[in-house]
Amino acid sequence: MERLNPEKLYVEFRPGVTPTEPIIERKYTLTHSDITAELFLTIGLEYAYDKINKMRDEVLAEWRTYDGYLFLYVYVYVDGQFGPAIRNAIFRRELPLALEAIRYGDRRFFIAHPELDNVPIWIHFDSTNPYYNRLENWGTPKDYK
Repeated sequence: MERLNPEKLYVEFRPGVTPTEPIIERKYTLTHSDITAELFLTIGLEYAYDKINKMRDEVLAEWRTYDGYLFLYVYVYVDGQFGPAIRNAIFRRELPLALEAIRYGDRRFFIAHPELDNVPIWIHFDSTNPYYNRLENWGTPKDYK
């Protein structure tokens, strides 16, 4: 796994979100530049659809609850250009870096809410192919500090 270079991570807070609030409705859009290796994390009440390109290689995440339990839900679109097998392999290789970027980029949020470092991360690999369409547990945010 490539380690995060904080100098290449740019964080933007959209209206309605501060570095520490809210929890529910807080959404992350992580995009990148293949040319510069820069990462762009947008934190807002909505996903930053304006930052998503036709390659659909972004990582989307949000805080959700189910049956009274909080978790971080992450979504990646596995279908698309190059097919699900290649995109699935790329996402699996790059997701640890993406999760580290979210954890580091929103570190003041985690300092304000330390209990969130221990909630599960569920990743939805979205595909029309049943083999690649999966929901998987990827640990907790503290695993990506």
